[in-house]
Amino acid sequence: MIAGVATAGIAHGALVADFLETPFCYVRSSAKDHGLENRIEGLALADQKVCVVEDLISTGGSSLSAVNALRSNGCNVVGMVAIFTYGFGVAEKSFSDEHCPLYTLTDYETLLHEAVESNYIQQMDVASLQEWRKAPDRWMK
Repeated sequence: MIAGVATAGIAHGALVADFLETPFCYVRSSAKDHGLENRIEGLALADQKVCVVEDLISTGGSSLSAVNALRSNGCNVVGMVAIFTYGFGVAEKSFSDEHCPLYTLTDYETLLHEAVESNYIQQMDVASLQEWRKAPDRWMK
């Protein structure tokens, strides 16, 4: 099964599930406060293997919350795929601690490289942008 993380991972996950002709569900950040009060929408069965789809990994918090919701439902989460990651150390540690393999299509280092190659940024800007990735909350303060 493919599971999308609400909300941005839903469209990407649905496309992957359709292409693979496999079941799809999505996971909200919290259970609805009305109706069936579901956090997981779709038929996610116990012991079912699930690959989770996300668009962006920053700290990994919301992504791993979805993984844990699926695991709490009895699903066997085999890993997560995402379009992009900043490669923050906190996210790498969190995915490792949760024993959840993470695979991404691209990352921040590749983005910087391509931005320099296409003259979108100058090489002299790279060091500052790499410092941002190390501590975005303290960058330029």
